[in-house]
Amino acid sequence: MPSRVEFREDRCKGCLLCTEVCPTGIIHQSSRFNQKGYKVVEITPEKMSQCKGCAFCAMMCPDFCINVFTAKQAKGGKK
Repeated sequence: MPSRVEFREDRCKGCLLCTEVCPTGIIHQSSRFNQKGYKVVEITPEKMSQCKGCAFCAMMCPDFCINVFTAKQAKGGKK
C-alpha cells in the first residue's frame, strides 16, 4: 500500500509552504475555500500514488494540518 496524505482543511491557512518542500511536487492549491476563507491545498487522487511518504510537508506546516501515513515495512522485507 502506498503512502497517503490527509489535510485538515479547517486548519489550513493556504501558506503553501508544503508545496515548496514536496520533492515530487504533487501538492497544489485547490480552488476550494475553508470556513475561514483560505484556499486549501490538496493532492489529487491520481497523484497520491507518487507520494514518497517523506513527511516534509507535515514537518513544514506551521498549523499542523497535515498527516502522512506511510506503508508499513513488511517483516524482514523492503518497503
